[in-house]
Amino acid sequence: MAAPAGSLKQKFRIWLLPLLIPLGAWLLLFFAAFAMDSGGQLSFLRLLEHPNPVSAANTLSNAAEVVAAAITVAAIIVELAANRYTHRITELFMTEPVNFVVMGFFVVAALQSVVILLIFDTEGGFVPYWGIGAALVMLIFSLLLLLPYFAFVFHFLNPVQIVDRIRSHTLKEIRKRRPDIASRHAEAVRGVEELADVALNAMEHKDKGVSMASLDAMQALVLEYQVVRTELPEAWFRVEGELAHNPDFVSMSPDVLGAVTRRRVWFEMKVLRQYQTLYNEALNRTRDICYVVAINTRHIAEAALEAGHEELLEVALKFFNTYLRATINAKDVRTAYNVLNQYRLLAERCLDHEDGRRAVEIARYFKYYGLVSFNAKLPFILETVAYDLCTLGEVAFDRKAPVAEELLRIFLTVDKESENDVQETSLRGVRKAQVKLATHYLRRGAENLARQVYDDMACESRERLASIRDELMAVRSSEFWEISDRGVNFDFLDPERKGRMLEFFSWFTDLRPPSAVSPEVQAALPASIRPCEPDELVTGPGTGQDPATVADT
Repeated sequence: MAAPAGSLKQKFRIWLLPLLIPLGAWLLLFFAAFAMDSGGQLSFLRLLEHPNPVSAANTLSNAAEVVAAAITVAAIIVELAANRYTHRITELFMTEPVNFVVMGFFVVAALQSVVILLIFDTEGGFVPYWGIGAALVMLIFSLLLLLPYFAFVFHFLNPVQIVDRIRSHTLKEIRKRRPDIASRHAEAVRGVEELADVALNAMEHKDKGVSMASLDAMQALVLEYQVVRTELPEAWFRVEGELAHNPDFVSMSPDVLGAVTRRRVWFEMKVLRQYQTLYNEALNRTRDICYVVAINTRHIAEAALEAGHEELLEVALKFFNTYLRATINAKDVRTAYNVLNQYRLLAERCLDHEDGRRAVEIARYFKYYGLVSFNAKLPFILETVAYDLCTLGEVAFDRKAPVAEELLRIFLTVDKESENDVQETSLRGVRKAQVKLATHYLRRGAENLARQVYDDMACESRERLASIRDELMAVRSSEFWEISDRGVNFDFLDPERKGRMLEFFSWFTDLRPPSAVSPEVQAALPASIRPCEPDELVTGPGTGQDPATVADT
């Protein structure tokens, strides 16, 4: 019930209010002045019925120009909006019934004034009083309509409104029950490309709000399409003819096009290909666009997961991998940091489906792209991968997912030998993440899984392990001390988990003891491994690093 109310309120704000205020002000002003000028001796209605012919002719001579000027201004506004965002605005504007009615009224008013002037004959004694009256009434209403109509035009040309109209029109064309599949394909492709054009043009003008609205509209279009796709004929899903020559499909081999046809996912792939184009354009420039692309791709993948649409889920995973590859090639660490977060959230959703098979697949992709980043001298991406795998492992264990141990095995193979000091710091981050996961296992009573982490570190340098332990002990705040998109400090452990961490490191019998342990951590330790006298650690803001904060170094 909220939508109709909102619609009525919007109509009142756009049409009635701008119409009633000038009308009321004019009537008040006119009749007050007329009463003072006439002194109550003249009748307004009689003067209106028999106006002075010369005055009427002079008034009507300018009426057509006034109305034509209003039409010209509206046309200029529409053209400017079309040049800024998309040429589709002109078509939408001309097919809008309100524009047709108002513009038609303006044209009729102008024609009435012009024709009345032609037949006006004061010398011959023919004065078309009724025609003059009709022309004057239409002129008055034309002038009164200017404010509400321009309010409507500006509302109509709001780019967010245009985006929504393109989306709804595209879905309507897809649903049409007509045998000409090629024209329906063309309308669907056209709608998606126009949404992408709006996003791209808005990016060029640094209008992120409009770009994001376009990205959201494409996501909504895919989700709404899932509802109607079962109603579409088999011919709709075939990639052939003009569709196969579309720029997003023309370079694909016949085998790939055949696979797209079998999987019935050409429309979703078309949208995701536009996402890929926008993502590549935004890398290292407008990162917020990259984040929204990743978020919306996750939403599409999650909808496919819930609906059991394996083909669409497979396509979404491939595009996530494509985003990561492009990000690594562009060396945009901060974007990778956020895209990995969205990818991990998708993996967490996958834990509840098909025994977590897809989550394992994503974890392997994480490992692969983490190592690719490491070899590309972007070690902080590998560190981010490690912490995301840690979080995924914790969630899998808490949900009792069958793949929890498989995820742990993948996680323990992420690190490799370092080649320089920066990479060494990153690999220390990987070890910290593994230790963090071990503390989670110990807190949950799964010592056998924590022992697997211990076995993987058995050959590690004892000095290195001791320094990792001390650095984790030194981190006091759960929030990173700078503004970051995730807002968390990767290396933070609460006192209970720090106690479990000391329990874990106590298994390395030849490891030097920690220099100091805070009372909170000591209270969380098993009695058998409590260190000597508790002493408060004196630390700075902490040593945990957030990969996003070093993206620009």
